[in-house]
Amino acid sequence: MMGYTYLLLCSDQTLYTGSTINIEQRVQLHNQGKAANHTKKRRPVKLIYLEEFDSIATAFEREKQIQNWSRRKKLALINSEFNQLKEYSKKSF
Repeated sequence: MMGYTYLLLCSDQTLYTGSTINIEQRVQLHNQGKAANHTKKRRPVKLIYLEEFDSIATAFEREKQIQNWSRRKKLALINSEFNQLKEYSKKSF
């Protein structure tokens, strides 16, 4: 069963990362306030990034990976600035 990892832009400009087997239905549920608590309070949301996988398990793993990223790194992914991803992974002390 196919799976998707997605990023939403919320009305307050925050980013939400999730995974699903039905992207159209999931975005609709977010906009109806019937999905995640984060998006429920920040509607409407807009789908701004999507990755497709052969399984929902792989999509869920990718979701968890992206959730640990900084906003700057997520924006680089969304904007296809792949050369910046490694740079934004470095920790600054």
